[in-house]
Amino acid sequence: MFSYAKGIIKQGHGVASGKSNDSRFPNGTIAMQIPFFKEKGLELSSFFPGTINLSLSDYTYKLGRPKYFFPSIKWSPDLPPEKFSFYECTIKPNKGTPVHGAFVYWPHPSTKPEFHQDFSVLEILAPFIKETHYGEEIEIYADPKSIFFSTKTSP
Repeated sequence: MFSYAKGIIKQGHGVASGKSNDSRFPNGTIAMQIPFFKEKGLELSSFFPGTINLSLSDYTYKLGRPKYFFPSIKWSPDLPPEKFSFYECTIKPNKGTPVHGAFVYWPHPSTKPEFHQDFSVLEILAPFIKETHYGEEIEIYADPKSIFFSTKTSP
């Protein structure tokens, strides 16, 4: 059994992928973080070094047990250490095939000094998917013990 939601891809801050032109993160924050995650046992080299920002405005979610949790990663000389959790998921683009082995990327807001997301937005790490564009719908599936989705009209 899976927990399920539909969301819309929205534009983010651009720092994860390096599109923001922030000189502290010339290739993006994800590219800078990947070696630190690998050192801790999470291999992301086949993933796109940026996030899919999935707006779940019609859903709520509760984060449960992550697949990976890193309590203190000092990945940038300009920022303090951060906590990161990764929640395994499958995403399905509107006109594409399911992408298994993706992750909800959760830099803990309590340790994330900048670039906060609206709580209705989940950041997804996945291999490059050419079928994804801003404004398009994506389905997300997860083990309900990891991420539990419900519609905002659910009791």
